[in-house]
Amino acid sequence: MKYTKFGKTGLRVSQLCLGTMTFGLQCDEAQSNAILDAAAAGGIDFLDTADVYPLGGGRTTAGRTEEIVGAWLKGKRHQFILATKCVGQMGPKPWDMGMSRKHILDAIDASLRRLKTDYVDLYQLHSYDPNTPIDEALEALDTVVRQGKARYIGVSNWPAYKVARALGRGELKGTVRIDSVQPRYNLLFRSFERDLLPLCAEEQIAVIPYNPLAGGLLTGKHDRTAPPPKDSRFALGTAGPRYQARYWHDREFETIERLRALTNEAGMSLATLAVSWALSNPAITAPIVGASRPEQLADSLVAVEKGKLPADLKAKLDDITQDFRAVDAER
Repeated sequence: MKYTKFGKTGLRVSQLCLGTMTFGLQCDEAQSNAILDAAAAGGIDFLDTADVYPLGGGRTTAGRTEEIVGAWLKGKRHQFILATKCVGQMGPKPWDMGMSRKHILDAIDASLRRLKTDYVDLYQLHSYDPNTPIDEALEALDTVVRQGKARYIGVSNWPAYKVARALGRGELKGTVRIDSVQPRYNLLFRSFERDLLPLCAEEQIAVIPYNPLAGGLLTGKHDRTAPPPKDSRFALGTAGPRYQARYWHDREFETIERLRALTNEAGMSLATLAVSWALSNPAITAPIVGASRPEQLADSLVAVEKGKLPADLKAKLDDITQDFRAVDAER
């Protein structure tokens, strides 16, 4: 495994981050532990979770993923960089969600209990809450860091202009800096190349993108003439319709066939090619790779071993997927 600098900070992280949102619904605890073991064996020691996980569940399952990760980390917490997130609905009350000071301070304590740890390395706002002033959220995150409950702060699913405004307000108010963003980014969704990624490069903000394999579509294993497999994200609980809306379209499948034609030239699988492409963007710090089986991590690990793509091959991939730079970022 190779390591890379985490934005402007002095922290270094593995070039792959393990996403855990499949743990607790798509994967039971035993399978989740097997995936964590495989990731650790491959050198991935950067883990990302969230209080609302597992993916596809609801309030009755929220928190289960953190519990699984926390139990697995027992006795080896210091060997891993641990990230989690808040903002999603965690209870029946209107204050059980969002970016309010109350919710952020309640949510970090609840996450730490589930994760069985005194601190997380990275604490992130999972989405943007338009009902809370940015200053209030930044001041609450500043409190979290000053109390020693988190080392660094990040955001996920924020548009570039909100990140830029938060940077400016933080500088003005003297609060903790946003050190990372977690956007959706892959060959079939490149919208953030227009603004967010250039902003992060200029401001030295770490970028840890999720969905580098487009929910598994970029493995090339799915058949558009058949319904989505029941064990895939495209048919998983409340997440299935969202993933189908994102990727299950003729244009995406046609593009995958064009990409598949390059795998022989590249000497790697389609999944490895997709992760390698993401790693070849200098703005990207560490793609977040997920799995429902331990062996699925192998292709992503090969991408790190091979390093950045040759310039001519990357140019071909960029050209084939150029239209996806214009996909609506809200889709």
